[in-house]
Amino acid sequence: MHNLVTDLLVTLAYGVVGVLLMGIGYVLVDVATPGRLNELIWNERNRNAALLLASNLAGVGIIVVAAIVASEDDFAIGLVGAGAYGVLGLVIMAAAFLLLDAATPGRLGEILVDPQPHPAVWVSAVVHLATGAIIAAAIS
Repeated sequence: MHNLVTDLLVTLAYGVVGVLLMGIGYVLVDVATPGRLNELIWNERNRNAALLLASNLAGVGIIVVAAIVASEDDFAIGLVGAGAYGVLGLVIMAAAFLLLDAATPGRLGEILVDPQPHPAVWVSAVVHLATGAIIAAAIS
């Protein structure tokens, strides 16, 4: 029973770190794009904004999972690693967004929240996922 309680508390701690990092990711995407994400996604049903946010959250999740797996059952290292690698991943995702914005015509943030489907959203989404995967591979 003691192991179950310990495992549940460890899981809760990792969950809190993961959710906090995804919350930071949400804020970063919200700041990088015009309008409010909650309005764009839930009220206007903007698929571009939803895909952009979902890919960011998935990228963060990939990083957190890799940090947990790489911790080799050392809770403190795993928790600190998940937080540190998650923050680093968000910084790199933001930098990749700015680089993609500089390399493409127009304002990427505006394109990504346009109500009409746009292929640039898929490119940006893959950048988020690839960034998460690259950091995850570097962790292990």
